[in-house]
Amino acid sequence: MGEVSVAFDELAALCEALSVLGFVTPRSLDAIASVGEQVSSLVCAHAFRVLGIDAAHVDARRVVVTDDDFGAAAPLPDAIALAARERVLPLVQAGRVPVLGGFIGATAAGITTTLGRGGSDYSASLVGAAVRSDVIEIWTDVDGMLTAVDGMLTADPRVVPQARTVEHVRFDEASELASFGAKVLHPATIAPAVRLGIPVRVLNSRNPSGTGTRITSDAPRRAVTAIAGKRDTTIIRVATGSMLFQPGFLRRVFDLFERHGVSVDVVATSEVSVSVTIDENGPLDPLVAELRQVGDVTVERRRGIVSVVGSGLADDGHAMGRILKALGHRRIHMLSLSASGINLTVLVDDREVPDSMRALHAEFFEAAA
Repeated sequence: MGEVSVAFDELAALCEALSVLGFVTPRSLDAIASVGEQVSSLVCAHAFRVLGIDAAHVDARRVVVTDDDFGAAAPLPDAIALAARERVLPLVQAGRVPVLGGFIGATAAGITTTLGRGGSDYSASLVGAAVRSDVIEIWTDVDGMLTAVDGMLTADPRVVPQARTVEHVRFDEASELASFGAKVLHPATIAPAVRLGIPVRVLNSRNPSGTGTRITSDAPRRAVTAIAGKRDTTIIRVATGSMLFQPGFLRRVFDLFERHGVSVDVVATSEVSVSVTIDENGPLDPLVAELRQVGDVTVERRRGIVSVVGSGLADDGHAMGRILKALGHRRIHMLSLSASGINLTVLVDDREVPDSMRALHAEFFEAAA
């Protein structure tokens, strides 16, 4: 295949140039990282044709238009929709199968970018939404929160062996689970489908005959649909009595998190304090030093998140009580009910996350089995 040879020749030339320069930039790293997707999509389209499928390769970089934040580029949906209508839809209308690589895109100027973690599934959702697909399918062979022999599970089977398949979940439930522990769907993956109400199916390539899990807006409302866990979490608490009833306290705090590029997962507030959780992924000294100019700061490491997700959770006071009862003697460092009311997040000691998940799963899914 001539296109594959060209791609590798360009890669070799780029690597040679970088070797001479002695350093790499995020832009050049994206150019290197994109080659695998370029080549694999060419090979896949060729394999389809060998099998008698009328497939046409489409360079994803000419469809998935992004900004220039190399390494984690943000897609530009309007530009993608326009490009998809020009380059993808005509193939579909002609009865051909368009084949695009995932994970990669390009700026409006044509400079190669990558979408970061979860980018391949995100690409599928972006293009599926752009062409107004009837359904978007995410196929995976990675064991984790959202994969089993037949779709999504009530918990991570590596932690809870008794986890069972959930055949139908709501968009908002899937988004919450992806944010708090799911290993397959990135939180952004289904966002394009949500905007247009396009159903998403999560399927396992190891079991292609399975029905998988459907993600739609009209799935049954349950008090508890699934349980997720996330370890290696830090709690940062900021308190100051001098800000009682004074506006601007929270704005000042969160401005500092934004300035230092620290992403917040869970938030709990009062009139004079705010507690947030972040991933344990780097030094916090510069951020904490500035936060201490706002108030008293405490940092609690080695915490973990257990999330109980269900679209009907906030309407079921009995379920709330059962959650706390199931956690028993475990020390709870923080509780937060999401604004949507579908996710109760409990902060426990990091080492308690697996047992907490098993206890909650037994309470809601095994007692009635």
